[in-house]
Amino acid sequence: MEKFLDLAYLRALLDGTIVWAQANVFVLSAATQAAIVLLAFCIAWFVAPKVRTFLATPWTHEWYLRFGKPVTTAMAPLALPVVWLALQWFTVGAAESAKWPHHLIKVVVSLLTAWVVIRMAATLVRNHTWSRTITIVAWTIAALNITGLLDPAMDGLDAMAVQAGNMRLSLLGLIKVVIALCVFLWAAGFASTLVEKRVSALPGVTPAAGVLLGKLFRIAAYAIAVIVGLETVGIDLTTFAVFSGAIGLGIGFGLQKVFSNLISGLILLMDRSVKPGDVIGIGDTFGWINSLGARYVSVITRDGTEHLIPNEGLISQRVENWSHSNELVRLRLDIGVTYEADVRKAMDLAVEAAIGVERVLEDPAPVCRLMEFGGDSVNLQLRVWIKDPKRGVVNVTSDVLLGVWDLYKENDIDFPFAQRDLHIKSAVPLPVQIASSDSLAEPDAKG
Repeated sequence: MEKFLDLAYLRALLDGTIVWAQANVFVLSAATQAAIVLLAFCIAWFVAPKVRTFLATPWTHEWYLRFGKPVTTAMAPLALPVVWLALQWFTVGAAESAKWPHHLIKVVVSLLTAWVVIRMAATLVRNHTWSRTITIVAWTIAALNITGLLDPAMDGLDAMAVQAGNMRLSLLGLIKVVIALCVFLWAAGFASTLVEKRVSALPGVTPAAGVLLGKLFRIAAYAIAVIVGLETVGIDLTTFAVFSGAIGLGIGFGLQKVFSNLISGLILLMDRSVKPGDVIGIGDTFGWINSLGARYVSVITRDGTEHLIPNEGLISQRVENWSHSNELVRLRLDIGVTYEADVRKAMDLAVEAAIGVERVLEDPAPVCRLMEFGGDSVNLQLRVWIKDPKRGVVNVTSDVLLGVWDLYKENDIDFPFAQRDLHIKSAVPLPVQIASSDSLAEPDAKG
């Protein structure tokens, strides 16, 4: 701290700064580079509005609206820095080819690259943690490049390494692997999502086939992303062959349920026994299939509860699929009338009530059958057909029964109630005495 109070030291520091500025800043090459940067900015400022106008072109093609519009919407605000960065990269290449000084242009390129990367990350990456991580990494690399410390830092990270047989793993290599895998896996996931949506929208492709093709493409894309990512940073995949036995053993003991559900999911998709939109019943759960996942099937019940049922359960258990081959479902409604009622008329009125409900089909037509003579009632069964079970069956049952109630009330057909006859059996005779009204009133008169 004392040296900063020494006037001789401060004078020497100032003289050194002036000499450096005269050698690097106040020279013709620095002025020329500044002019080139300014010229590139002016050209980018003039071209950027035209680029934004081109990106905002209201194309109506289905493919563009589905896939292209999100990208152009994200790129439109970055038109100026992207065009400026492209021009500066061109000038850097030209300067290197001509052996001209270009250190100032490289500083501008580093700052522009960090700016574009950060803006793209904030636009495309929705996760705040990942977006912040990309921002910190971009600014760190830009700062190291500007100060000329990027190459020494990379050499230092590469020197921190361990040797395992023929494989050398350094800290720099590990960072490259992580970055490459993140980029390629993100690209694989993005491409898989686009392919799944595109395949599902193709005419003639069933929902189950669309999901199957999408899942197979996703698995293949992730596998290719991992292989390409490791090969990109120079890792030989044959070095992992020694771990295959241990991985297989771990899968056999620890992950057998997970892989059982994965294989069961592929079987469900290939045999098309269930598909999104099917109305199924499994165990105590009844609802329609919302989606088919790699590990589970999402089933939503009528009360809005979403059940995640493992794929293995749909393979090993009995499943009621109300819309497997067709969506026609027959409902059976039990109705009882008194023995005094006109049974034939009651059956006709039940059919009339069913026809008056909107969701009940006319073909096949509703029918009513006499099932049995019960202890308290004549038991009828009304059978109706619907073709939209995913909209619920309890609500249509309620509508039909309400119609039966109204018609039976209008036509004096009564519903039965429980009746019991009591018979008393006794071996001892019971004396019965009948008293006249006069004898009952006599004590009161005396009183």
